[in-house]
Amino acid sequence: MEQLLYLAPLAGLLSLVFAGIFAKKVLKNDPGTPEMQEISGAIQEGAMAYLNRQYKTIAIVAVILAVVMFIALPTEGGMNLKTTVGFLAGAVSSALAGYIGMNVSVRANVRTAQKAKEGLQGAMDVAFKGGAVTGLAVVGLALLGTSSFYILFGDVDMVIGFGFGASLISLFARVGGGIFTKAADVGADLVGKIEAGIPEDDPRNAGVIADNVGDNVGDCAGMGADLFETYVVTALAAMLLGGLVIKEFPNAILFPLMLGSAAIVASIIAVFFVKIGDDGKIMKALYKGVAVAAIISLVLFYFITDMLMGDIKFYYSALIGITIMVLMVIITEYYTSGSFRPVKSIAKSSETGAGTNIITGLAVGLESTGMPVIVIASGILGAFYVGGGFVPGQDIVGLYSIAIAAAAMLSTTGIIVALDSYGPITDNAGGIAEMAKLPEETRKVTDALDSVGNTTKAVTKGYAIGSAGLGALALFADYTYKVGLMDNPELLSLSKPLVLVGLFIGGLLPFLFSAVTMKAVGKAAFEVVNEVRRQFREIPGIMEGTAKPEYAKCVDIVTRAAIREMALPGIMAIGVPLAVGMLLGKEALAGMLIGIIVVGLMLALMMSNGGGAWDNAKKLIEDGAYGGKGSEAHKAAIVGDTVGDPFKDTSGPALNALIKVVNMIAILFSGLFINSGLF
Repeated sequence: MEQLLYLAPLAGLLSLVFAGIFAKKVLKNDPGTPEMQEISGAIQEGAMAYLNRQYKTIAIVAVILAVVMFIALPTEGGMNLKTTVGFLAGAVSSALAGYIGMNVSVRANVRTAQKAKEGLQGAMDVAFKGGAVTGLAVVGLALLGTSSFYILFGDVDMVIGFGFGASLISLFARVGGGIFTKAADVGADLVGKIEAGIPEDDPRNAGVIADNVGDNVGDCAGMGADLFETYVVTALAAMLLGGLVIKEFPNAILFPLMLGSAAIVASIIAVFFVKIGDDGKIMKALYKGVAVAAIISLVLFYFITDMLMGDIKFYYSALIGITIMVLMVIITEYYTSGSFRPVKSIAKSSETGAGTNIITGLAVGLESTGMPVIVIASGILGAFYVGGGFVPGQDIVGLYSIAIAAAAMLSTTGIIVALDSYGPITDNAGGIAEMAKLPEETRKVTDALDSVGNTTKAVTKGYAIGSAGLGALALFADYTYKVGLMDNPELLSLSKPLVLVGLFIGGLLPFLFSAVTMKAVGKAAFEVVNEVRRQFREIPGIMEGTAKPEYAKCVDIVTRAAIREMALPGIMAIGVPLAVGMLLGKEALAGMLIGIIVVGLMLALMMSNGGGAWDNAKKLIEDGAYGGKGSEAHKAAIVGDTVGDPFKDTSGPALNALIKVVNMIAILFSGLFINSGLF
């Protein structure tokens, strides 16, 4: 059975090979007219310049943390060196996944716009395969890195550094990319749509290139880094718990890696099934790919479970994980798609102004936490039950079963990230079509693709948050084992003040973190608004179309703001758990982890779903409902959307990364917390 372990890095390499094949196929397409290429080139230049500056900044933080880890971690068996090397490799791998996806996405956009001249199917094929490059690069590098370090070191604990490296990049990519994209979007919308009364993506708006760049750095590189990290740390959590049940189930560590390997094959096959049918429904075509990936994965999971574990109960755990994935997709679409009650209610409320739009949007966001939490809670109980966790003495096996459900849910990450990256590609394609003044028929095709892209981006955020909830629970179990709390659960009693204090701190952190990131978007958007106003005022001929705005100035404003403002959230995510663990001790830190998982999960759902609903309510009105573009309802919906933008693309998704970074810090430095604390 040990030889099967080498299939995992081979599956990772296979995923990267197909990412390369799809990238080559996408780039073979016609990039369009010189004007289209010029616009796309500006987006490429801005996106890569931002990514380079961001990664240079993160590299400094990574080197400092690497030195701290090398000094602070135990030296037995070279743990400090191996963990530090893994940490740096995890950071580089996550950054590389972002680079690969970004490079293709910013080139697929113009090719999608050009292909839209020929019709819907060709344009969607280019956009989706462009997104599949990011998806397959993410899962390929994640599985390759996780399995390779386990093979190299032969100890799961030594792979924790790789997971922490992925977490670090995820946090900064989500925060920095979110600040960039929403500052540009909000700033451009407030001046362009509301004050100047010009359409979205109008070339006369100085913020329009920054807005298009932001779509890529937020929803392509940001989501890629987020799910890269979630994939790695969830697999790692399952492997760590597998080490606790290995006497009873000798292949428990290998099992999650084999599930991931099988799902990569399923995701590659599924890409070829994404075709628009005779009914012309784009979302149906995309969901067909997800369904094929899920079905093939479940078939393969059965044989893998039978061969490796010899106990069908772990197949039921995997089935629960896939079921949670499907339900999270359905629920998130219900709350964020313009076809259903929640979004329609926000659009309807816009008729009476921005105030009622915001009230209804907040209500929808709050309501949207209900069903996902019920699904996640049911999944946790179901996986624990089928794993035998309620049988005395079998609670560790039950926790391992929950980790397997999370690993199975994350195994389809390749096709899910493809759905997400499809969104910014089609959004950019619509922007390029508008700026290059392509024919109305072409715009109809790009608008149709973009409309679906808004929903796919929202759906993948719900998936990512749900998976974080399951994965974080497994990470929490790993922490309690490492610090000796699993065998002494009475130390976590709510009657103990230190545990309660930890709970309060953990519950508070997501709110403070969100406040900092929301404020950062507001500050940067303020600068963009003033710059766009200045250009309208001082550059003659912009409104007449005889002079070009200075796009680069807005790109530079949001780039500098994003790099500057991502520092404080990073310090909070790393510093608070270290301070709590060192000053208040392991019990308080355990309480903090519980608090941040519960509160962070619900706040992330509320913000991501609410923001997505606000966005699609605006789109619904723009499609002709309640007076259409330019109406009072439209103006109110734009205001609501500007509130929802940092909800759904900055603070909400960044909470995902926060939850996992804090848990990884707790596990990585658990040895320091065992005998720490002032009380």
